[in-house]
Amino acid sequence: MQRRFLDYLIISFKGLAMGAADAVPGVSGGTIAFISGIYEELISTISSVNLSLFKTLFKQGFIAFWKQLNGNFILALLIGIVISYVSFMRLAKYLIEFHPILIWSFFFGLILASLLFVAKQITKWNTGTVIALVIGTILAYYISTLPSLAENDNPAFLFLAGAIAICAMILPGISGSFILVVLGAYKTLSDAIHDFDIKKLAVFILGAVIGLLSFSRILKWLFKHYHNITLAILSGFILGSLNKVWPWKKVLSWRTNSKGEEVPLLDQSISPFSFDGDNQLTIAIMLVIAGFLTIIVLEKLGLKTNE
Repeated sequence: MQRRFLDYLIISFKGLAMGAADAVPGVSGGTIAFISGIYEELISTISSVNLSLFKTLFKQGFIAFWKQLNGNFILALLIGIVISYVSFMRLAKYLIEFHPILIWSFFFGLILASLLFVAKQITKWNTGTVIALVIGTILAYYISTLPSLAENDNPAFLFLAGAIAICAMILPGISGSFILVVLGAYKTLSDAIHDFDIKKLAVFILGAVIGLLSFSRILKWLFKHYHNITLAILSGFILGSLNKVWPWKKVLSWRTNSKGEEVPLLDQSISPFSFDGDNQLTIAIMLVIAGFLTIIVLEKLGLKTNE
């Protein structure tokens, strides 16, 4: 695929959107990749990293290696993801703490539009696809109700957390950051980014790389052999994840973190009219619409890139 500089710039912007989504516990960067038209290329590119690729490097040189790797695509995407993830994680923590209804409203609209987009890619609905949709929905909903574990910065745990979270990050509907919250590794990672703790970051990244290379092969195989079933499961993941990003919550229980602060352990989605406090309903609806329209714009960009 012959691409111009402008094409790679657009890919970097898609990476920015993916990184921002992955920084929020409840939103998946994989959803953004799917909507923006680069998902299957991303999975195919990652899964192509194998021994033959490195044989090409030693026998034919770096240029042939880079071309076989689809290096320009990966580099453009990673630049956007890394810049956005590192910078937006701090902003996301602030917004979730002080303006939760507003940020969740925006992402609720974003995910709602994502669901419609992914579901319409299914070319044939039958009993199998409906069952897959239901299974994906139940699984994602169940994950969204799990309480977070205690914080843990053990290197072996961080390695495992990286491997698991990266799999979720490339799955539309399941948030890698939320998996980190459930595992108790989100704060450890965000602190490591803030403090530039190279050791912790290296362990986490190593786990993420190994998890990504392994899981991408499974996804590529599923798309090749069970395309509609896979899309139905992913649609279910997105539908089930809406519970996590519902803007109005009631805290059911609390826990004490490592700093001795009381933080929510379990919460429950409630009606905005039952919310204790200012439900900010008008601006919340506006942000839902803004999130919905953001996906429409990304979809148009995706179609433009693939023309």
